[in-house]
Amino acid sequence: MSKGSDFGLLLVRVGVGAACVAHGAQKLFGSFGGYGIKGTGGWFESVGFVPGERNAIAAGLAEAGGGALLALGLASGPAGAAVAGNMVVASSTHTGFFNTGGGYELPATFGLVGAAVAAGGPGRYSLDALTGDALNKPWLRAVALVGALASAAYLISERARVLAERGDDTAAEDTGDPHAEG
Repeated sequence: MSKGSDFGLLLVRVGVGAACVAHGAQKLFGSFGGYGIKGTGGWFESVGFVPGERNAIAAGLAEAGGGALLALGLASGPAGAAVAGNMVVASSTHTGFFNTGGGYELPATFGLVGAAVAAGGPGRYSLDALTGDALNKPWLRAVALVGALASAAYLISERARVLAERGDDTAAEDTGDPHAEG
């Protein structure tokens, strides 16, 4: 890969990683106008992710931790997989594509970047490159991606089960905003 391509990859990693950290901080700490664990957990519970607070903590850690590692280019396979898996689950709560209509455009984009970095590596301008990929071995990237996608599939199916038990057919109208009018 050329130095220019590696620099471009660095910019993508840092931009998406920082945005994921901010999203995670909203869930975990209520930062940046977020609702913290309690508020996010209540919303998660309302859309079928039970128990809500545990799911809010897991999502917040995947976003904040995965995003920070993604930005640094450290343990990029597991970090990218954590972001990708979390964003697959997040996308399942949206309808339509465009973000302006409550669609999955943003989480899908973050998830694709996470998956791409997990599969392809962080480039030469990364802590993984400086450490000889000690935390980013090819087998680790593969295991992390498979594990994250399997976990996402489980969470989505459990959500569907909870909603079916409730007789809730409004899941298709979720916007992903814990306090959206609706």
